Amino acid sequence: ATGEAAAMGQDYYAVLELGRGATDADIKKAYRKLALKNHPLKCKEPWAPKRFRQLAEAYDVLSDPMKKGIYDKFGEEGLKGGIPLEFGGENPWTVGYVFHNNPDKVFREFFGGDNPFAGRGAMKQDPPIVRDLYLSLEDLFYGCTKKIKISRRVMNEDGQTSTIRDKILTIDVQPGWKQGTRITFEKEGDQGPNVIPADITFVIQEKLHPRFKRENDNLTYVAAIPLGKALVGCMVEVRTLDGRLLNIPINDIVDPKYCKVVPGEGMPLLQDPRRKGDLHIYFNICFPKKLTRDKKLLLKSALLS
Repeated sequence: ATGEAAAMGQDYYAVLELGRGATDADIKKAYRKLALKNHPLKCKEPWAPKRFRQLAEAYDVLSDPMKKGIYDKFGEEGLKGGIPLEFGGENPWTVGYVFHNNPDKVFREFFGGDNPFAGRGAMKQDPPIVRDLYLSLEDLFYGCTKKIKISRRVMNEDGQTSTIRDKILTIDVQPGWKQGTRITFEKEGDQGPNVIPADITFVIQEKLHPRFKRENDNLTYVAAIPLGKALVGCMVEVRTLDGRLLNIPINDIVDPKYCKVVPGEGMPLLQDPRRKGDLHIYFNICFPKKLTRDKKLLLKSALLS
């Protein structure tokens, strides 16, 4: 009959994975092992907080000889509902047991100074989430606004369950931002019990550009010109990032390593976007595939005499 009564309702021995003949030492050993294993700071399963609470209640009852005695004889109903007192008195029933619902208190009192989670604080932040954000040179030249939709887990009112919700993060790109610039949104990652949400960091990456290559605040452009113009001079047309057409006179002799610097036609300076870096023009010199005899003679007299 005793076994039947105790089996009704919650089986505290089963919660601690023990048989009914468990000693006080067995109960302590089982709680130590299972509470550490199922602590919500260690176990990230959704059921961990509930399991941690059940272990605390089971230990709270079975570690107290009075409560354990009532539970062993009358089960959970007797323990929580009260039982007749054997010796009369004012109140013929014992006061029913109510668990204080604070599993952390049980854990702290059990482990005392050896609490393996002490000093960590109750909350631990998830590691940051890092994502690349690719931008065109035009975006980084003018500045722009980028809106990024993220889906993240948000805690519900009960503090235990969560829902996936979308959120729009807005990044105001400043003129002159460079590749590697980092923008951090603090604590915008998944929410969860006993965790501080992760920071989300976006790292600026530059898209390849059809005309320019960027080097810090300067822009590099490669112009293809025939050998003749490399020797006698020419005009080079360059369409800028903001759509203007530059006509650059080249009066020097252009050798393969020659660079024409055009001041103030590069990228905006981050600290003062009204000022700009420079435009560096390099040259791809196109040699003729073949020459007629007459042309060879002309070149010989012009260059080798």
